[in-house]
Amino acid sequence: MSDQHELARVEADPIADPGLPAHLPRPTDVDERAEKRAERQVSLFFGLSALCTLAFCVSYFVFQVGDEPDVILGFGASNLTMGLFLGLALLLIGIGTIQWARKLMADTEIVEYRHAASSSDEDKEETLAALRLGTEESGIARRPLIRNSLLGSVLLLGAPAVIMLRDLGPLPGDKLTTTVWKRGMRVVQDVSGTPIRPQDMEVGQLVNGEPAVFFEDDEEGEPKYEGIELQVEKAKAAVIVVRMQPDDIKPWPGRENWGVDGILCYSKICTHVGCPISLWEQQTHHLLCPCHQSTFDLADNGKVIFGPAARHLPQLPLAVDGEGYLIATSDFTEAVGPSFWERNNDEPGA
Repeated sequence: MSDQHELARVEADPIADPGLPAHLPRPTDVDERAEKRAERQVSLFFGLSALCTLAFCVSYFVFQVGDEPDVILGFGASNLTMGLFLGLALLLIGIGTIQWARKLMADTEIVEYRHAASSSDEDKEETLAALRLGTEESGIARRPLIRNSLLGSVLLLGAPAVIMLRDLGPLPGDKLTTTVWKRGMRVVQDVSGTPIRPQDMEVGQLVNGEPAVFFEDDEEGEPKYEGIELQVEKAKAAVIVVRMQPDDIKPWPGRENWGVDGILCYSKICTHVGCPISLWEQQTHHLLCPCHQSTFDLADNGKVIFGPAARHLPQLPLAVDGEGYLIATSDFTEAVGPSFWERNNDEPGA
């Protein structure tokens, strides 16, 4: 062999053959019936995976949970069957993929030499050609049975995810945007439940308040709210009532009648992360949150003047009933609490 031919051989194959055995064809390479049988087997694994996913969904609705759960072999039937079927669904997809690779995809050895970090255009074209070749050799384009069963089993795996997300709890509905406040409901002191008269408040005074409904009974003489429901509603409806000189108040348009003789009412929940706030500085009309020092100007519609809070304090419109007590004229016109979601608020300064 000439030196030129030897050099060409070394450049084309710089590493000597390590002694790989000769390639032996698999039964599926030479027997069409074996190939079809393997294709059906792989599709069967994918199909069984889809059935297991459906069984997971059925188990969620069939078996009882809670105080008297259904039991299988001493375990909660719901958790046992859901875990079993979801595990089998994933396992069968893995087994089907492995069998597909072992029996039907090309199994010839491929040599790839290392190159510089930046590939040439020729190398890039060669890589794309190799990817196209791999796709062709996998047979996914010409094996619709395998392709469709794989896609079906994988897409169905979204169903358990939806069910498990739904199982986190009931949807909130309008609970995030409403409280128990409504037109005509009295504002009372939060401990004693005593109704508040405007003449009983001094200029500069702050009173922690809540709706009178928490101290009322229903038609059968039972409390309208009890237990966890009472605590949840109290946390959302808690307010502070402050009195200042009417001339110091700068209401936004449409809020001119939201106060009574310089008395204003705001949500007690900080709009940063929901801490209760009532640190009142009567000379500046500022309300300070003790958690992260967000500061709100209550004379200027609860506007944020310092700190991480991104939204003003919601204000509750007030009036006086026939007996001279402070009442709400509506619920809050915006959601109370932390700014955990985006709001489109038309109020100035929102």
